[in-house]
Amino acid sequence: MAPWLTVVGIGEDGFSGLGKIARRALLSATRVFGGQRQLDLLPACIRAERLAWPSPFSLAPVLQLRGKSVCVLASGDPMLFGVGASLARVIPSEETQVLPSPSSFSLAAARLGWALQDVVCLSVVARPVAALTLHLHSGVRLLVLSNDGSSPAVVAALLRERGFGPSRLCVLEHVGGSAERRVEARADDWNAPPIAALNLIAIECIASPDAQPLSRMGGLPDSAFKHDGQLTKRDVRAITLARLAPLPGQLLWDVGAGSGSIGIEWMRTYPNCRALAIEADDGRQQLIEHNRDALGVPGLQLIRGKAPQALEGLERPDAIFIGGGVTREGVLDTCWQHLKPGGRLVANAVTLQSETLLMSWREHHGGELTRIHVAQAKPLGDFDTWRQALPITLLEMTKPFDA
Repeated sequence: MAPWLTVVGIGEDGFSGLGKIARRALLSATRVFGGQRQLDLLPACIRAERLAWPSPFSLAPVLQLRGKSVCVLASGDPMLFGVGASLARVIPSEETQVLPSPSSFSLAAARLGWALQDVVCLSVVARPVAALTLHLHSGVRLLVLSNDGSSPAVVAALLRERGFGPSRLCVLEHVGGSAERRVEARADDWNAPPIAALNLIAIECIASPDAQPLSRMGGLPDSAFKHDGQLTKRDVRAITLARLAPLPGQLLWDVGAGSGSIGIEWMRTYPNCRALAIEADDGRQQLIEHNRDALGVPGLQLIRGKAPQALEGLERPDAIFIGGGVTREGVLDTCWQHLKPGGRLVANAVTLQSETLLMSWREHHGGELTRIHVAQAKPLGDFDTWRQALPITLLEMTKPFDA
């Protein structure tokens, strides 16, 4: 099918900033979709019917016109945090042509003299601001698309809370247009001046002396998590994550999640890793919600319920960690059944009963058992001695492709 849909990236300079192909597409279209601000940038010579996106947002009006001559307006580069990416998931590429303009990120990098390939580009448009936490390290430069005029103050508050108050903020309003303006200050000194709704935040991250930067390698300090004692401890957590071996875009089930530490660290490894934390206890559910925001992965999905019943109907995972409830009837069987072929399953046992179950499971299904002993030096009078933590038995399995 020939392209019937043209997605036009339009900047603050409006119709005059578009190339010939984009102008021709708009002039020949029967209908043009976009936000009201973008539609208002079009001159009177565009005779197409102008249709603002419905609220709540939906692509359905565009999809209903398949085969007609339709244009969609997007800000800057439609494939970069834009509607073009959403359309590409439901419309074949051969039916669409995308005509990008310079993105806000490109324009901001040009204004600031920042090499775009060295910058982390993010968006808080209809997304939790807590996700920025994952990227806060001294020397890192961030470009962040704002949700509205209040976003810079919210981001500045987050930086102060996380120990990055000395970070320098530069807010660029209406970048690329005649009303372009910049407002600059340290996060510590941000006094919430009036900011236009259309803005982008440039952040040069600088940690204060008391900041506690957190690596994205597995094995965060136990103190990074709020917990009630139900926590996979740091050294065991690092070993467990190494066995789970997260890869970009993969999904983990964290079964009996406790405070959610395994699922959270799984998601911290790659920005597009996903995790479901299955937890039945109300108090621990609250801990998971706190920890996921505090550690920069607000997208971790909490499943309120007890395995194996709570596992039914969930998306099949690439990896499963069982940290609690491994002796509950049906948990191991259900997890193994739902795991994708080639996926990894890791279960940890502390009690004799759970260890016996893992040994029996290995006899029937294979896998590798590992015994983990960790001891820490602790005071004993005027001297020090080793204090042995409870030993952990770890079962690691990979599901055959023919299973």
